[in-house]
Amino acid sequence: MTKQPPARRHWLFAVDPHHYHWDTLFVKGKEMWRGAGNKPDALRQLKQVRKGDRVLCYHSAPDRSLYSIAEVTRDPYADPHDDEAKSYVIDLRALERLPRQVTLVELRDNSLLRKVKFLKNVRLIISALSPEEYQEILRMAGIVSAPGMPLP
Repeated sequence: MTKQPPARRHWLFAVDPHHYHWDTLFVKGKEMWRGAGNKPDALRQLKQVRKGDRVLCYHSAPDRSLYSIAEVTRDPYADPHDDEAKSYVIDLRALERLPRQVTLVELRDNSLLRKVKFLKNVRLIISALSPEEYQEILRMAGIVSAPGMPLP
């Protein structure tokens, strides 16, 4: 018997575009992401992220909208810039910018997304999404699945 790989998970990562803009990831293509910092809630979530997971990239104020999709290319590891080894980072690879940015107001107005923790507390940096929530957000952004073509 062959072991099935774990199912891909989906996440929403939020950043302040004044400190880190998701365009940086597109310019570099791949980058170590240090956005969780030393915040306990964010670090707990980050430790659950795995290589191959998909990330919806969100800009907080003033944009307050989903911007792009990225892929996790490495499981969480100790931040090499943290001398106390308390922080973790992951490596992200840019996949694509969303055809249409989805605003916080639009996300909150969608009844299919009412359980998304981020929408209840926009101070969260990392929030898990169910596969259905992820697909609904992609649909809102203008990305729809086609037969035989997996969603990004």
